[in-house]
Amino acid sequence: MSQKHPTLGVLYALAAALLFGVNASTTKVIIESGISPEMVVFVRSLTAGIIALVWALIANPRLLKVPRKLIPTLILLGIVGVGMLQWTYSLAVTYLPIGVALLIEYTAVLWVPIIALVFFKEKVKRQIWLGAALVLGGLAVVGQVWDSQLDPVGVFFGFAAAASLTTYFITGERIQRHLPTNVVMTYGMAIATLIFLIASDLGSFDFGKLDLAVDLSGNLAGFSAPLWAMFIFMGVTGSFMPMAFSYLALRHLSATVVGVVATLETVTAAVIALLWLGEAISTTQALGSMVVIAGILLAQTARKQKTVKVVD
Repeated sequence: MSQKHPTLGVLYALAAALLFGVNASTTKVIIESGISPEMVVFVRSLTAGIIALVWALIANPRLLKVPRKLIPTLILLGIVGVGMLQWTYSLAVTYLPIGVALLIEYTAVLWVPIIALVFFKEKVKRQIWLGAALVLGGLAVVGQVWDSQLDPVGVFFGFAAAASLTTYFITGERIQRHLPTNVVMTYGMAIATLIFLIASDLGSFDFGKLDLAVDLSGNLAGFSAPLWAMFIFMGVTGSFMPMAFSYLALRHLSATVVGVVATLETVTAAVIALLWLGEAISTTQALGSMVVIAGILLAQTARKQKTVKVVD
């Protein structure tokens, strides 16, 4: 196993959080331009999958031969942990302010240790329950349940994204004990691409739209970029790069530390949405967000991590 460099791991994890944060606003602008969420998932998965496949072929093509016993886990990861995650996430940020959507999605960090306790009998520290209370209480404040203005459809897809992200964390952590990052990404993205090739109704897509200028909206209104460039930007910097960075971070840091750093996506996404799209949240919601993040961090550090060998 290669030597670990914690500082490099933190930099990888930070880069992933920043790029995922930018992708939230990019995705929202593309969908609001008239592109379906299904097409967005197809483009993201196809782009990231092709790059991951090239990476795997250059590194060691023999590793693309996967043991049969791992195929069910890869299928679950591809359908739910990659495809459904991107789809529900895309819909959540469309119906809700980006910062709120990401906070709901990242409650997955709370559910992972609870599932590990209930289904896998892993030992979990008692602080998980305090974390759960903080997350649920904070979300009640963010959603202002006493006078909620949040779109219930968006809230539904936010929690669906949380369920998908939980699946991604659990299956991704286990599968990477046996397969390298590029192979996991290749198969995960390929499966999601096949599913959303059908769902996106690619046959009826007007490819002439690729040359149309997309207004960047919000504080960048008046500036535009061709749709094809937005697609490439979303696929490379919003899918392949952050996912690769998050996996690479796991080679130098424990899953706990990577998960803690990953929660910064909620902050970076909210800040970028404010600067780019002009999406602001109230002071009360900001305070509630801080409580949610504190609960997420407590929940993430409640799980007792095992030392496992990650395949190179």
